[in-house]
Amino acid sequence: MIPAANRNDAFTALLGLKRQAPRMHAIIVAGVLSCFLVGFTGCRSVRYLSTRSVRDNPLTQTLQLINRSGPQISERTWSTLRRYGLKAQYDDDCRTCVDKMRNVVDENPDPELMYALIELSYVEGKKAEQDGRAADALNQYGLALTSSYDYLFSDELDPVRNRYDPQFRAVCDLYNESLEDALRLLCKDNKLVPGKTYRIQANDREFVINTKMRGKWDPEEFDRYEFVSDYEIETLRNKHTTYGLGVPLIAVRRQLDDEDTREKYYPPDLSYAVTAMIRCEHAKDKRVDNSTQCVLEFFDPLTSNQVQLSDHWVPLETDLTTPLAYLLDSPRFRERDIETEGLLNPAETQNDRGLFMLEPYDPNRIPVLMVHGLWSSPRTWMDMFNDLRSFPEIRERYQFWFYIYPSGQPFWISANQLRGDLLAMRNVVDPGHRHRAVDNMVLVGHSMGGLVSRMQTIDSGDDFWKIVSDQPVERLSGPEFERNKLVSTLFFKPNQSVKRVITIGTPHRGSDFANDYTRWLARKIIKLPTMATSTGDRLARANPRLFKDTSLLTTANAIDSLAPESPIFPVMQRAKYSRDVKFHNIIGVIEDPSFLQRRIGPGDGIVAYASAKMDDVESELIVDSEHTSVHMTGKAIYEVRRILLEHMQAYDSQDRIATRLDDWGQGASEGPSSEGLVPVTLTR
Repeated sequence: MIPAANRNDAFTALLGLKRQAPRMHAIIVAGVLSCFLVGFTGCRSVRYLSTRSVRDNPLTQTLQLINRSGPQISERTWSTLRRYGLKAQYDDDCRTCVDKMRNVVDENPDPELMYALIELSYVEGKKAEQDGRAADALNQYGLALTSSYDYLFSDELDPVRNRYDPQFRAVCDLYNESLEDALRLLCKDNKLVPGKTYRIQANDREFVINTKMRGKWDPEEFDRYEFVSDYEIETLRNKHTTYGLGVPLIAVRRQLDDEDTREKYYPPDLSYAVTAMIRCEHAKDKRVDNSTQCVLEFFDPLTSNQVQLSDHWVPLETDLTTPLAYLLDSPRFRERDIETEGLLNPAETQNDRGLFMLEPYDPNRIPVLMVHGLWSSPRTWMDMFNDLRSFPEIRERYQFWFYIYPSGQPFWISANQLRGDLLAMRNVVDPGHRHRAVDNMVLVGHSMGGLVSRMQTIDSGDDFWKIVSDQPVERLSGPEFERNKLVSTLFFKPNQSVKRVITIGTPHRGSDFANDYTRWLARKIIKLPTMATSTGDRLARANPRLFKDTSLLTTANAIDSLAPESPIFPVMQRAKYSRDVKFHNIIGVIEDPSFLQRRIGPGDGIVAYASAKMDDVESELIVDSEHTSVHMTGKAIYEVRRILLEHMQAYDSQDRIATRLDDWGQGASEGPSSEGLVPVTLTR
């Protein structure tokens, strides 16, 4: 795939060609665009992650796990064995040594000896696994796991446990890695999905494992899991992890019955983050019952970042980024260039259009809807999404939705479709329109997506109709369906659920990129939906004297719609916006532009500052960035975080006002009305 930076350079070159001789200009533009298309037909998406040759393990160096000499206990453990007179016995018979160490620990809970027992058990488990003795390895991992749990949480060790000793963190690592290695062995024969009980025999010990899902995902949606430690991030700029106890996993979601109306809002092959933890309890009398009862829990780190173990609150070890990269690297995403398909063939990509979520719908969290721009897709938001979720205060209060649409069609068509898609989704997830968080939605739009977003907040009146006709809309003739389709595009009310809009690199007054030559080429290569163009043609023929300009109805594509001379931009500038909505603007201005970029003027190389600037905004931030990457910069992402925190404070202040009103006996506020979500239609 052509890198974003190269696309921007090519677009800038197209803009600079305006001043060349017309014939040569057209030839060069056609050549540049032809090179693009050649690249598109053979392009492959970038890889988001790769498979490690050796899995990531913090104990690798300490215990020499991949050395030729094989796994070895640490010098600190050797010292403990010597101090207790156990070195010779360990060299002679490891199993007898381990049994003796367990008896000594039971009589004298010394942290040093307990640590030596844990480390020794883990190393012996590794040796057994390498020799193909799976049952013995599982037994050793189980001993290391239960002993490390006792080390960390046993009341008997409270007086002598030193949490500042590096040994304490080493025990945490031994707990995590023992659990992961045990899970890897168990997964060879059992899928270990939540909601089931498994009995595992390991030499002279039996493990009874109950599995549970902790979070908003339903156990039925859990298909399988992969281990985060097997993968390396390739494309996403930051990897967000937290340190604690547990094994970070990639959970692969199972699609439910198509009759479930929520199913269409989850992408196929969706993967999400979970952290596996295990609680173990020994039988009270080991002489009678040598079984270990275990509860294997899969925690959703978006809803739980710590868990209570033995009266202690313990942070979870988590990884939010690798499961996201795993989704983006799945064949279904990698094999399609959905950005180019949506640009060049809107007719064929209408079925891909819609809203989707990467986590379960939560009625108590505020939706943030991200809307991509021209020649783009929701993939463009993944760096911002990944970074925003890394802040606990953001992921606890917000849920992120994404909108995908054919970017080759005029942006006002996409805005009309988004109005309908938002309404349809609301009727599925909140049919009673009672969820107050949804009525405080935030839209974030990049480039043309900013125009699509702002149009959700406009009261059109008859201003947009007057672009195409000076006569009353009641005189429009034709089939009712076609008339309603046109009228719903030109007549609409603000979406009452939207309370804040953030536009990034948005051409509020059009872009010089949409010049005569690029528009001519776009008309040649962009295939508009047949129904859309034929509807406009039929209405134009049925009303020969009604329309003063039919180009917006018949031939306009996304490039046409972004032309600075388009009559829609002045109308948008003076339109009536909802008073309840607050706007914010992030603008790219390249501080050290190239030669061609300097000729265009201050801006991001595609959108001039004069076009991106708006006067009705609560805040404006200028970022030194090109157009295709302005929303990926750390400065822009941190600004979006700031705005979301501000929005959250305003939302919470409404709660306080509602409480006061209720206390004064004047009735509690029920939040904003959901009326006005339906596009206004007229029928004859």
